Amino acid sequence: MNVNVSRSPLTIRLCGPRGFCAGVDRAIQIVVLALKGYGAPVYVRHEIVHNRYVVEGLEAKGAVFVEELDEIPEEHRAQPVVFSAHGVPKSVPADATARNLFYLDATCPLVSKVHKQAMRHQRLGRHVVLIGHAGHPEVIGTMGQLPEGTVSLIETIEDAEAYEPADPDNLGYVTQTTLSVDDTVGVIAKLRERFPNLNDPSADSICYATTNRQEAVKQAAPGCDLFLIVGAPNSSNSKRLVEVALKAGAKQSLLVQRASEIDWDAVGPIRSVGLSAGASAPEVIVNEIIEAFKARYDTTVELAEFSIENEHFLVNRELRSIELTHEDMAWVNG
Repeated sequence: MNVNVSRSPLTIRLCGPRGFCAGVDRAIQIVVLALKGYGAPVYVRHEIVHNRYVVEGLEAKGAVFVEELDEIPEEHRAQPVVFSAHGVPKSVPADATARNLFYLDATCPLVSKVHKQAMRHQRLGRHVVLIGHAGHPEVIGTMGQLPEGTVSLIETIEDAEAYEPADPDNLGYVTQTTLSVDDTVGVIAKLRERFPNLNDPSADSICYATTNRQEAVKQAAPGCDLFLIVGAPNSSNSKRLVEVALKAGAKQSLLVQRASEIDWDAVGPIRSVGLSAGASAPEVIVNEIIEAFKARYDTTVELAEFSIENEHFLVNRELRSIELTHEDMAWVNG
């Protein structure tokens, strides 16, 4: 006897763009290509991107993650070492050169652009104000481009209110690329209120991918019973998306790394779910979460598309002759 179990209807508003940005995609490709071209092990300083699934997937292919370069064994120093997408202080490539290591820099080109903007301020004699989160690898990398004492970190509007520079008329600011656009506006406004001669960067520091993902979430969030962001707890841009969803009208918003983290009992009765992913989160996990909802609800998926991204960043010159196939990236792209 067949029994039809009635399932509640559910609409998933699937944001676009979502997931990997061009900088993250490039960084992962660099590690995969290095493994294909030079063989295992390939060393990676810090997490290549903030995503445990990606890190474990690369480890399975032969990548070895280290915190510092002195962890690389002497017998493997001819093997490539890759610097993460977040960027590194100038001292790191200098250390690699001193150790005679072959390194590949996977710093996102948009982060490198912020480095250049900060160095331009400093070259023009300005004290650099960096708006960002203390301890974040990108902030450490940006501050590490400049001589000690030439850059100050501002995290909040309260910090901007309390800041007392030596020369208030000779300041220039840059921002961490993955901040919330709305929060950054408030900090900059406070700095400009106190220091009218504050110099802008030569181009917007918050990257297009961060802005696009936040705008897509803003459009999709109103009326959502639940908004899920796929991302890691240490991913700045993913955590900002959770905040953006709540501010834009989602009743609740959660950060999850896998479908297995969803507490179905705590979700409660829902009819609409927003779904997006931080710039380091692979599409294969987005698909996994959609399938988990389909197993429990009569699910319809609607695309909430804000814009289409077609940016592509070239990998390092040393890797361009190595062929990258669809199969090489299927484990993250789905």
